[in-house]
Amino acid sequence: MITPILLCGGSGTRLWPLSRKSYPKQFAPLLGEETLFQASARRLSGESFAAPVILTNAEFRFIVTEQLAAAGIDPGAVLIEPEGRNTAPAILAAALWLESQNPDALMLVAPSDHVVPDAAAFRAAVAEGETPARAGRIVTFGITPTHAETGYGYLELASAPEGAGPVPLSRFVEKPDSERAAEMVASGTHLWNAGIFLFSVATILEAFRAHAPQLLGPVGAAVTEARQDLGFLRLDPAAWSGAEDISIDYAVMEPAENLSAVPFSGGWSDLGGWDAVWRESVPDEAGVALGGAATAIECRDTLLRSEDEGLELVGIGLENVIAVAMPDAVLVADRSRAQEVKRAVAALKEKRARQAESFPKDHRPWGWFESLVIGERFQVKRIVVHPGAALSLQSHHHRSEHWIVVSGTARVTVNEDVRLVTENQSVYIPLGAVHRMENPGKVPMVLIEVQTGSYLGEDDIIRYEDVYARE
Repeated sequence: MITPILLCGGSGTRLWPLSRKSYPKQFAPLLGEETLFQASARRLSGESFAAPVILTNAEFRFIVTEQLAAAGIDPGAVLIEPEGRNTAPAILAAALWLESQNPDALMLVAPSDHVVPDAAAFRAAVAEGETPARAGRIVTFGITPTHAETGYGYLELASAPEGAGPVPLSRFVEKPDSERAAEMVASGTHLWNAGIFLFSVATILEAFRAHAPQLLGPVGAAVTEARQDLGFLRLDPAAWSGAEDISIDYAVMEPAENLSAVPFSGGWSDLGGWDAVWRESVPDEAGVALGGAATAIECRDTLLRSEDEGLELVGIGLENVIAVAMPDAVLVADRSRAQEVKRAVAALKEKRARQAESFPKDHRPWGWFESLVIGERFQVKRIVVHPGAALSLQSHHHRSEHWIVVSGTARVTVNEDVRLVTENQSVYIPLGAVHRMENPGKVPMVLIEVQTGSYLGEDDIIRYEDVYARE
């Protein structure tokens, strides 16, 4: 069987404002009902696949397990990276962990934010690569180009592909300019580099020993010294910090000689910008693609998306425009400059705008909350708690709180008092009181929280007990 290795720690700034550091694009339902991460996990599941191994960071660990559970998929392991060190250390950590569990396994490494509409065709391509991978080849999957794209790296094949079988790979090519991209597409011997790989545990570990031995010590120690935490495996932070920040392409793939590529023509996108989202959204005959509460009047070649059902986005007479509206930020850009959205993120970071990295909804292991109104000495939040979930037992130095349940039932602890608070009932939490809310029911519990005080930051929390073992 093949063990999928899903990488899902990236930030996806080119799809701002929908994708942000606190909640990147792989966890968003960009196309359809499922998130990109859920679709990736489902695509790499079935009779030929073992349970997936997930590489992510501490901030996303509960989002990962929640979304996998919603998709009906149990992970084989969730490895927590203490900090982002690029793809080479992450893949090596997965290989070393898998060696201890199943040293004969094949690993299929894939990003979790790609779109592949034809999952069956992709699984057929993976099957084409299985035999050479078991024979000691490093197999990569290249996308048959449909146009001269300058936003992707390329794979140069030793010869033009004949059919769907693997072809020896000559070299990796960096992102080209438009003229060079056109030449490579015309040659018939170049594929887009999708960053998807298939190899055995033994093959990739030997490749690291040969080409990136400097990673073996720190990453090996991080895996050996890893600790279990509520079903997650936390890699050791001290050891991990000594690993070089380097991609798998630079560390292993470019110097390796045992490379093969399997061409894939079944449709693919890395959704690397809003222009890609526009293409994958199937625009109408005027080239207009809409999402959410959006209306276009006499527009052409335009993407309009409203990410809030209460926010109507209307475009009139627009051409080649991208407009994406969130509750706290709006992006309007020329479609030809979609790849420059990351400049907006950099500009917002410089002015210290929270919208640069923070999502309007703050996702937590127990559910999520969003700020509705923020004043000088008060804040109003909507809080949603999953069935059976509970917030930590906590207190605050600088604020008091008033909770009003608007849906479901809350079990509320205030010092020694424990009571059930149902819809249309409320409870007051004095400053300094030790308190907690839980959802004992079978449906989500929703409440409105009104905070008042001299300081309302999320770091004014003293935790006494926490079922999620947060520090």
